[in-house]
Amino acid sequence: MRIGCPKEIKPQEFRVGLTPNAAREAVTHGHSVVMEQGAGTGAGFTDEDYIAAGAEIAGTAADLFATAEMIVKVKEPQAVERKMLREGQILFTYLHLAPDPEQTHDLMASGATCIAYETVTDDRGGLPLLAPMSEVAGRLAPQVGAWTLQKANGGRGVLMGGVPGVGPARVVVIGGGVVGTHAAKIAAGMGADVTVLDRSLPRLRYLDDVFGGQFKTSYASAGNTIELAREADLIIGAVLIPGAAAPKLISRAQLSELKQGAALVDVAIDQGGCFETSKATTHQDPVYDVDGIMHYCVANMPGAVARTSTIALGNATMPFMLALADKGWRQACEDDPHLLNGLNVHAGKLTYYAVGKALGIDVLSPALALKE
Repeated sequence: MRIGCPKEIKPQEFRVGLTPNAAREAVTHGHSVVMEQGAGTGAGFTDEDYIAAGAEIAGTAADLFATAEMIVKVKEPQAVERKMLREGQILFTYLHLAPDPEQTHDLMASGATCIAYETVTDDRGGLPLLAPMSEVAGRLAPQVGAWTLQKANGGRGVLMGGVPGVGPARVVVIGGGVVGTHAAKIAAGMGADVTVLDRSLPRLRYLDDVFGGQFKTSYASAGNTIELAREADLIIGAVLIPGAAAPKLISRAQLSELKQGAALVDVAIDQGGCFETSKATTHQDPVYDVDGIMHYCVANMPGAVARTSTIALGNATMPFMLALADKGWRQACEDDPHLLNGLNVHAGKLTYYAVGKALGIDVLSPALALKE
């Protein structure tokens, strides 16, 4: 199979879909790899690194899209990229379709087979291709939250760990999954007073057993959430419903109940955000103010640490990428029901139920799509 990896064009996105090591693995398996010129620069990989791994270099994205049978990316294809997709081509990347009807309709119109990293599953009920970026975003969230809290950036002027005689920042993490756990660990490590909210009692028990000395846990009822939010300096939104739009956990009306200058970091912004006033921002202009509450809603947080993120993502995606190339998408998905769960669009049809429900589009069963 001819595998193509274009340069990411979303603003401030420095990651790349294939590392030189992944390219070398694909070449070893008998496939050809073509990288767009400069695709790896933001993550610290040169064209020479890819050439040494056996890849070719394409001068433009158009040349790459025209010849590749599978496109491997990081972020969802932008409008100009979606126009270059064609019938029968495989797209393997993050898609986050539920809050993005325009992208969904464009991918359906392209006729391509689109497999989303964020809905591939594993036998433990996890999301193995989302997990590494969730780990990165979770660990970044307290760091960017601390920056947002600084007075010069519009925040309350509160230091995360406090100092002798002055208490630490109060941090509420909504969601006790991968993002929330890593966010809580880092925030607690910075000396903050941290509480994690979740609706799963088994998850809360697990967190309490493992991290009981580092941070507190609480049940995420609506009343409990706003009660803790009122006292918080920093609120980290870390809620995920796989493939679906994020639930809105703090309304605009409730902003008036929060402390002036409090910071909201919305890690769920890729799925539409979990605060009603959230809207996607970039690393270039990451923070905005609504009613005196500072919102940090960068849609590609892991892009800020592009090298770490690229290597972590590449480690996770490589086995699936090789399976798709070695077997073709049909056989690979037939052999692996977890990879089949990643199928979101095929031959003009939507194949992921949660996206169809969010956007009001009819859905074809992935199992039926295999037979088409």
